[in-house]
Amino acid sequence: MASATINPTRMELNRLKGRLKTATRGHKLLKDKRDELMKQFLEIVRRNRELRAKVERGLEQANAAFTVASALMSPEMLEQALLYPKQSVELDMRFKNVMSVNVPVYDFHTKNEDPAEIYPYGFAQTSGELDAALEALANVFNDMLQLAEVEKTMQLLAEDIEKTRRRVNALEYVMIPDFQQKIRYISMKLEENERGNITRLMKVKDMVLQEAHEFQQPAS
Repeated sequence: MASATINPTRMELNRLKGRLKTATRGHKLLKDKRDELMKQFLEIVRRNRELRAKVERGLEQANAAFTVASALMSPEMLEQALLYPKQSVELDMRFKNVMSVNVPVYDFHTKNEDPAEIYPYGFAQTSGELDAALEALANVFNDMLQLAEVEKTMQLLAEDIEKTRRRVNALEYVMIPDFQQKIRYISMKLEENERGNITRLMKVKDMVLQEAHEFQQPAS
């Protein structure tokens, strides 16, 4: 009960009003943050859908070319052709801030800028479909990296949206109503005390006037 935990004084009333004002301002800021996070999240979802479809098309194309290449080449020859890759990739990761959420940004660069370095074999004994498969994989690699970045961003944003939503609900349905209830209770108590004081003052005034009237009457 509010009466069991609150000291109904004007100092406590002013303190609670200050906390209510702060909670109300924080509630508005968190709601704005939640709405903006949702907007960013939906944009990322659309980007994720586009990238996933693009990556799946690229992988299907590469798998189809590999299937044809494996049918035209013996397993030993195919393994020998891909045994020693010539190209290597270095991955860099940095972070950017999206509504106070640090999300990753992936960048990569290859050891050699020559596009022909993706083929670690000579062309005399290999199938053209193997070339097409490696080229398709090289083309889809950047999209796969972007897809990984987008999906991690989605995960981090979703977690922060949930935390922000819980804070908004706690303020909206717990803290702010509790402050309002306590403020009403103290205000009612102060008004009740004020009415009691006024009543006592009026009684004292009547007693003083009565005594003064009796004092002014001449003795018979």
